[in-house]
Amino acid sequence: MRNETQRTVLARADRWLGDRMRAVWDLLTGRPVSLYAASVLRIGYGLLYLVFLLREYPHRDEIWGPGSAWTPALARELFEQTGWVSVLALSDGRAYFELCYVLALITSALFILGWRTRLVSVLFAVVVTSFHARAIFMTDGGDNLVLLMALYLVLTASGRRWSLDARRNRRKQAQADGAPRPPGNLMARQLRDSRTILVTAVHNCGMFLIAAQVCLLYGSAGLYKVQGSTWGSGTALHYALNLELFRPWPVLSHFVAEHTLLITVAGYLTVLLQVAFPFVLFGRLKYPVLTMLLGMHIGIAVLMGLPLFSGAMIVADAVFLPDRFYTLLPHLCRRVGRRRDSAGPTPPAAADAAAVPAQGGPGGALVSKEPVGLPAERKGHP
Repeated sequence: MRNETQRTVLARADRWLGDRMRAVWDLLTGRPVSLYAASVLRIGYGLLYLVFLLREYPHRDEIWGPGSAWTPALARELFEQTGWVSVLALSDGRAYFELCYVLALITSALFILGWRTRLVSVLFAVVVTSFHARAIFMTDGGDNLVLLMALYLVLTASGRRWSLDARRNRRKQAQADGAPRPPGNLMARQLRDSRTILVTAVHNCGMFLIAAQVCLLYGSAGLYKVQGSTWGSGTALHYALNLELFRPWPVLSHFVAEHTLLITVAGYLTVLLQVAFPFVLFGRLKYPVLTMLLGMHIGIAVLMGLPLFSGAMIVADAVFLPDRFYTLLPHLCRRVGRRRDSAGPTPPAAADAAAVPAQGGPGGALVSKEPVGLPAERKGHP
């Protein structure tokens, strides 16, 4: 009897484990998840890095070029110790550096547009890695997250939506629908199906890695803050607002620092949001949390002068928004546009019945009782 019970329990455990493994396999290979979110990440990080390179264009030689205080020789010496690589360190010539900078700008622009995304995503990762490694001590560290996301985006199918690749694929599909399909052999179909499964699995793993990276970043940041005495006493933001290095607008920082109760509550709320973030992702509570985190990052960008870091975090948070959110955005924009168009100028107030001129006949027996300016749909017209 006992052996039969054990066999029953083991059989149930095997079925449960098999069901879970099949569910995980279906999740990985069934369909690509968060295609719109991947496109938002592609556009966001491409745009951030393009703006970053354009912003630093007048100072490019001082940061990454041959005239940098961190010379190419020092960079190569560091590469031997850390294992980093950079295409900028292959030559010390100024013409080579200028060519690399122009190619980096072009690569970032093509990555935003989603042109040949599979290839361009690899080039974009090489660009970000090279510029980050070349002057790792010359930047403020805000591009660390951009570097990680550029590497993760190589795994994703970030060109399936909102890209030139998606537009080209739609045109090809429209042409293929109207033309007869030649019969294919079994081997070709199997290879095509295997490729689809592999691409889907790699894309889903890349998106899960991005989500896990953001959760790890928020959770570790919140736990580190809990250990600090200034965060525990609620004075951390006060000290941060009075650091000269992070005061792009001293008057604004001084004005905010005067509201001690406000910045104390904001400090405690920041720690709470970061610690709780990984635990609210599977419910509707994540939407107000993401909204508050958006406000926090905007405040960091404005008050502390870290727009690249804040922008990278805001774009990273987009991975937790479902595809239905992005598909509803165009409908909401069109609805708002229609409302603005239909509103138009304010119609004049209806005139008093005594002020309406007589209509219909010489005696003026018929008087219009319909208000002036009545919309067409109220009159019965389509």
